[in-house]
Amino acid sequence: MDRSAIVLAGGVSSRFGKDKGLIPLADKPLIKHVLDAVNEVVEEKVVVVSSKVQLENYAKVVGLDVKLTVDEGQMRTPLLGTLTGLKATSGKYALLLSCDTPFISNKIVSLLFELCINRNAAIPRWPNGYIEPLQAVYYVKPALKAAERAFAAGGLNMRSMISELRGIRYVSTLVLQQLDSELRTFFNVNTPLDLKRAELMLRRGKRDA
Repeated sequence: MDRSAIVLAGGVSSRFGKDKGLIPLADKPLIKHVLDAVNEVVEEKVVVVSSKVQLENYAKVVGLDVKLTVDEGQMRTPLLGTLTGLKATSGKYALLLSCDTPFISNKIVSLLFELCINRNAAIPRWPNGYIEPLQAVYYVKPALKAAERAFAAGGLNMRSMISELRGIRYVSTLVLQQLDSELRTFFNVNTPLDLKRAELMLRRGKRDA
């Protein structure tokens, strides 16, 4: 198996006060928007949650073709979720995503997979230097070792893992903009206001289609 997707869904969602991945957008949970977007690009989908309660709740909505796994530790951090997901995946390369990005571009995802060949990661990078480690493709074996080293050293964020990883190909968002003119692929639903914006974007997209 070559291509997997790992979706992190174990975050706290403090600004919503409830599980963000299960919040409906156009009558479909956010997590389903993400999973449906990568259906044709990957051979395996893994969702990482942080508790058995979450596991039961997500099992009701994600579908039988999705592998669910629970974080191995108590800390809810993207690095721990990534470590758990990388251990659970069967793919050679893994696309790492968060559960709150409903407008994932499968064209961009496909390009990142291609650009990761013979590299340890393909990570989007904005002109100001900001990177998108949670919408990137990783070569699983070296990425897992990097995540383990970072976590063992007390790292909590994705940058600590990336600093342990060599052979990274950074992909300019200016290039990706040719595939997704508004770069909606990076849009996160972090607040109720963001959810309203996402609903408007969906309606506009249907009108433009």
